[in-house]
Amino acid sequence: MGNPKLIAMIPARIGSTRLKMKNLALINGRPMISYAIQAAQNADVFDRIILNSDHDLFRHIAERHGIEFYARPEQLGSSTTKSDDVVADFIDSYPCEAVAWVNTTSPLQPSEEIAQVVNHFWHEGFDSLITVKDEQVHCMYKGRPVNFDRDGLFAQTQDLTPVQPFVYSVMMWRTKPFMEAYRAHGHAFFCGKTGTYPVSKLSSVIIKREVDLMLADYILRTLERQQRVGIQYDPLVEKMEPRNG
Repeated sequence: MGNPKLIAMIPARIGSTRLKMKNLALINGRPMISYAIQAAQNADVFDRIILNSDHDLFRHIAERHGIEFYARPEQLGSSTTKSDDVVADFIDSYPCEAVAWVNTTSPLQPSEEIAQVVNHFWHEGFDSLITVKDEQVHCMYKGRPVNFDRDGLFAQTQDLTPVQPFVYSVMMWRTKPFMEAYRAHGHAFFCGKTGTYPVSKLSSVIIKREVDLMLADYILRTLERQQRVGIQYDPLVEKMEPRNG
């Protein structure tokens, strides 16, 4: 039997500088990491799903969800560890055609979207991919406009070229070009043909600090409780006279 085509790697350090043990913090009664695991399972696009951690406590999390566990080397568990090194070590341990980093910090990402990201990666023939969000807002960088002209009329937001901040909810690489670039240059996140995939508003909620955790918890509790479908308006709208033309 040959190597698996695609492995989902779910990384989880026990330490966190900005939010202590964030992967085990509860969101709507469940540890944050469980959302990424379940979404990866429900996406139904991975040959294997492996939790990659620096602490054996996460072995129990993996067992709870019926996925595999990989104990990364101790030197890859510090706050200064580079992501390229984590991916390269994982590929050395689990040969496959491609690896997808499914990030625990985007607990609101639905499984359907993960499947869409993976299918886009294969369809476009990318060697590397990172999820982004499309933001149609006026942006400045170091005092200079990025996507608008200060000397013209103030552009409407719907006419702006979107900027694309990284979301990192899913990152993918074909293992061969990744390792070739890593061995040659010591880094490989943007190896070969690189692409992006714009994700939904919910997926772009990234958990870095306590306020992000509180926001995700509020959103999930609200979505669970509120079944309203569609947009509702103030009753005054029904009294509006139709405009000609």
